[in-house]
Amino acid sequence: MNNVSSDGRIVSIKTGNDVDASSVKSASLNNMNIISIAQKVNLSNIKIVKKDGTLEDYNVQKVVSAVQKSAARMLVKLTDEEIENICSHVNSSVLAEDNDKIDISQMHCIVENALEDVNPKVAKSYRNYRDYKIDFVKMLDKVYQESQRIMYIGDKENSNADSALVSTKRSLIFNQLNKELYKKFFLTVPELQAIRDGYIYIHDMSARRDTMNCCLFDVASVLKGGFEMGNLWYNEPKSLDVAFDVIGDIVMAAASQQYGGFTVAEVDKILAPYAQKTYERQYDKYIELGLSEEQAAKAAKADVKKDFEQGFQGWEYKFNTVASSRGDYPFITVTAGLGTEEYEKMATITMLEIRMHGQGKKGNKKPVLFPKIVFLYDENIHGEGKVNYDVFEAGIECSKKAMYPDWLSLSGEGYVASMYKKYGRVVSPMGCRAFLSPWFERGGAKPADEDDKPIFVGRFNIGAISLHLPMIYAKAKQEGKDFYEVLDYYMEMIRGLHKRTYEYLGEMKASVNPLAYCEGGFLGGHLGFHDKIKPLLKHATASFGITALNELQEIHNGKSLVEDGQFAIEVMEYINKKVAEFKEEDGNLYALYGTPAENLCGLQVQQFRKKYGVVDKVSDKPYVSNSFHCHVAEQITPIQKQDCEKRFWDLMNGGKIQYVKYPLDYNTDAVKTLVLRAMDMGFYEGVNLSLSYCDDCGHEELNMDVCPKCGSRNLTKIDRMNGYLSYSRVKGDSRLADHKMEEIKDRVSM
Repeated sequence: MNNVSSDGRIVSIKTGNDVDASSVKSASLNNMNIISIAQKVNLSNIKIVKKDGTLEDYNVQKVVSAVQKSAARMLVKLTDEEIENICSHVNSSVLAEDNDKIDISQMHCIVENALEDVNPKVAKSYRNYRDYKIDFVKMLDKVYQESQRIMYIGDKENSNADSALVSTKRSLIFNQLNKELYKKFFLTVPELQAIRDGYIYIHDMSARRDTMNCCLFDVASVLKGGFEMGNLWYNEPKSLDVAFDVIGDIVMAAASQQYGGFTVAEVDKILAPYAQKTYERQYDKYIELGLSEEQAAKAAKADVKKDFEQGFQGWEYKFNTVASSRGDYPFITVTAGLGTEEYEKMATITMLEIRMHGQGKKGNKKPVLFPKIVFLYDENIHGEGKVNYDVFEAGIECSKKAMYPDWLSLSGEGYVASMYKKYGRVVSPMGCRAFLSPWFERGGAKPADEDDKPIFVGRFNIGAISLHLPMIYAKAKQEGKDFYEVLDYYMEMIRGLHKRTYEYLGEMKASVNPLAYCEGGFLGGHLGFHDKIKPLLKHATASFGITALNELQEIHNGKSLVEDGQFAIEVMEYINKKVAEFKEEDGNLYALYGTPAENLCGLQVQQFRKKYGVVDKVSDKPYVSNSFHCHVAEQITPIQKQDCEKRFWDLMNGGKIQYVKYPLDYNTDAVKTLVLRAMDMGFYEGVNLSLSYCDDCGHEELNMDVCPKCGSRNLTKIDRMNGYLSYSRVKGDSRLADHKMEEIKDRVSM
């Protein structure tokens, strides 16, 4: 398109295109007069080399568009004269290059120089945007490099994710991108520095921008009266077999919309009403067929038992083979054991029997990992001669063969037991070890009166951020500062991150997780599809995590937790006090959490060495100790380990588990003795064996690396990862990172 100049000559609207430079005096560009300067080279012949190597015609119109955007970001409006000067400067600089190809980076420099002469404020805006795009290129390159590693090498950061699968690879690659976006847009520079150095660790950065963390999902509330899922209406089940199917669908759908542990609390009590419905239906059927009342009752109960068996087996198949949309197998936990009615007991015992016998082909069965089973122990119900002693014995038999169930004391000492004994309410763990702080029905964070009761089911956590205590100690010593001064700095940093997370997630719409926020899965979760979830966050917890407490004691005075531990106790008491202050001041439910470091236990060693080198018994191993646990290589008995870790038990009510190694070769009495001791002490206790199965001949025994029966190394091994079980070997190959395998190899007390 051509315009006519003031002196009557035809000039191109795109400055320099198809016109000899010596004849150009003015041009109309976006209704503005722009002077085009041309000396030796026709501007229309110049090509710009883009970042990807492709060529594009030089066009000063793009410069105008870019500088106007930069000006708008600074709330500046450039005048026609300023635009004319910029274009004149750029055109003359391009011609001065005396080259028919100019790299895009050089073009940016030319434009910046032109802007500096006209408006330095806009020049800064242009430069910042260019740097922003460069950062994005670097970020995407990092994501690409990580994607290549995942595609061709695999990933062992999460033992519940099989990175050999295409769907998991895709999810892991997306997670890497989401993690980088979180760091780019959510974190401040000091926070970025802190996580890069390793003083704090923000868990699950790949998901924190999207959703919440561990939860106690209220399945019973969702089922009652029916619910909507995936735009379809589900009627409440009228039989046990349908209840199993529907609950399985609910769990898989809801667990995919979060990260971390997903717990169905007191599942025996949830299933029992549907078992009763099945019994009544079958009883009536058998009566109609002419059976006596006694025969009908016996046959109907046999049908209920069969439905329980098939239902629990179906869950084990589903929860261990169907990956979530996140690419991993959802960390599903069920708690049970308190139900004393016939079908409640039948539910728990059958679940334990199914787990103990394992899944697989005949002669080659092994226990599955999900759901994690937690036995709710009350001495007044499960003690010898009590109504559920048979349920307790079934639990012990299962633990000695499959490690699960873990055991939660409701009649011992400590926070969890106190909630149960005073209010009759169970604080079930969310996944491997996380526990919720109390939230009262009427009073909220504090009881309104003596009759107010806490509620736990239907609540959740919004995320955990962990302090790397030995790193913080080393920093304080190197900089000549008080340890607690430096600790305060990082605790305040975590506090700020949590506050922003509450605010950020509060803007999410209920539609992001309809089962939780609209269908009653969460407390108060009957919001409209487009309502914000902010009201539901008032009873959500946020965790301050701690790692490597043993190494903190070592760096302080060269002694382990077994040898001393007093300084570690003082630090934990101090952190608890600060967290309580934050909780009171901010109105948020903060809690202290003993971090289960899977991949982190190796990363933190690398971070420590980079800043402070190799320190004996602090960073000399390829891993650090988990939370408040004794070092795995300590030569101590199970009883000594229980006593040692008991000192820290009441200091980490936001998340904790205690476990010891049971080198007992399936000894029922020994397992029972240690479990009962743990229950008296108020522990959440894990039985720790090293289960090994030969995938060739089916032989099984504890902790074998070569099958003594057939000589095969094609083994499946199940070890306790932290507070949960994981495959340390599958068909001979490890699913765990090297540093975790080193830790497993060193285990004596764990």
